[in-house]
Amino acid sequence: MRETPLSNCEREFIKKAVADKRRIDGRQAYDYRHLKVSFGVERGCCQVEVGETRVMSQVSCQVVEPKQARPADGILYINVELSPMACPSFEPGRLSDFGVEINRLLERCLKESRCIDTESLCIVAGEKVWEVRVDVHALNHDGNLIDACSIAAIASLAHFRRPDITVSGDEITIHPASEKDPVPLSVHHMPICVSFAFFEQGKFLLVDPTDKEEKVMDGRMVIGMNKHREICTLQITGQMLLLKDQVLRCSNIAVVKVTEITELIHKALENDRQERSKGGKFGFAESVCKNKLTTNQKTTEPVDMDTVEGEMASAYLQGSDDSDTNSDITSSEDDDSVIIMESGVGGIGMTGKSIGMGGKSAWDVDDEMKELKDEGTKQSTQKSQKSHTTKHADGGDLGDSSEEETTEVLGQTAQKQTTGAHKTKKRKS
Repeated sequence: MRETPLSNCEREFIKKAVADKRRIDGRQAYDYRHLKVSFGVERGCCQVEVGETRVMSQVSCQVVEPKQARPADGILYINVELSPMACPSFEPGRLSDFGVEINRLLERCLKESRCIDTESLCIVAGEKVWEVRVDVHALNHDGNLIDACSIAAIASLAHFRRPDITVSGDEITIHPASEKDPVPLSVHHMPICVSFAFFEQGKFLLVDPTDKEEKVMDGRMVIGMNKHREICTLQITGQMLLLKDQVLRCSNIAVVKVTEITELIHKALENDRQERSKGGKFGFAESVCKNKLTTNQKTTEPVDMDTVEGEMASAYLQGSDDSDTNSDITSSEDDDSVIIMESGVGGIGMTGKSIGMGGKSAWDVDDEMKELKDEGTKQSTQKSQKSHTTKHADGGDLGDSSEEETTEVLGQTAQKQTTGAHKTKKRKS
């Protein structure tokens, strides 16, 4: 899939931000993104996160025949794979030009700098040697993939352990980890790549560029260096010209960044070694921050019980209302008896706990509620008087209202009943 280009507005915005010495993610010009190094359960498995860029490296080894030019040296092989999972522009099964650039850069940085003692990988000179293979996989690409790959490669090599061997005559025995402890590789130093992005013909400089910044930059310079201030590789790409002072300034910045990253790798290796030695939990699953339901739970805090607030808090926790002096409800903690009361009798004001059908509320009624109730009663009375006056004034014409018709019928029935009662009295008399 073709890479999605940036719009002109985005390009101008990023360039203007760089000119104002600002970055779109809030960092300073020489700041790295958050760097995390974690190791898997197997030896030689390492995962590096630089911001949103994520790379995994796996080291393996096998016994092969040495090269004729170097019969007593082992072989270090580096392979970089860029899958479409990391970026849609990467094609599956075919390494792009950017992948070839990363692969060759890592070979120069690791192999030609002699950071691994290849002579210690020799089993029998001219016959059998160890071939150490480093597979680097890009899981997500959000800029500065070269630095992430170099950190993952050297960290996995330092974490790897090869099987121990025994040579007796022509017989070579490879011992599993259950019989003999694996042997670590001999790492002389840790070369790490630091990338610099240049804008406006080298006028502005950024460290650890993101994906959008890489699309806008004029060129890139990669410096491979160890903490001993030894430059292992240097590569400049892009259409720009740099001065000697700019290269020296970048090398001074790279020294600081390489020292910090090397200390982070050593710290991660030490933590993994301690967890493995004491039988604790280790691996990628333990390094992932899990989102739990109890994450937002508030932890309990100690309360000073000598203060008034502490006493109120303790009374609230114990379910006691002794601290509320304005309350009219009283309870007795000593008397736990239950009284069955008659219907219509409330037990709010009594000392014992009561169960009944309820009674008149002992709570105070506000004066405002009384006034509202009185006003409502007055309004209803006035309405009834008005309707009665209208009825007499109209001479019994009630209109179409069903309620008024019902009232008239009831009135006639009542008149008939009173008339019948008078007739009965006359007959009796």
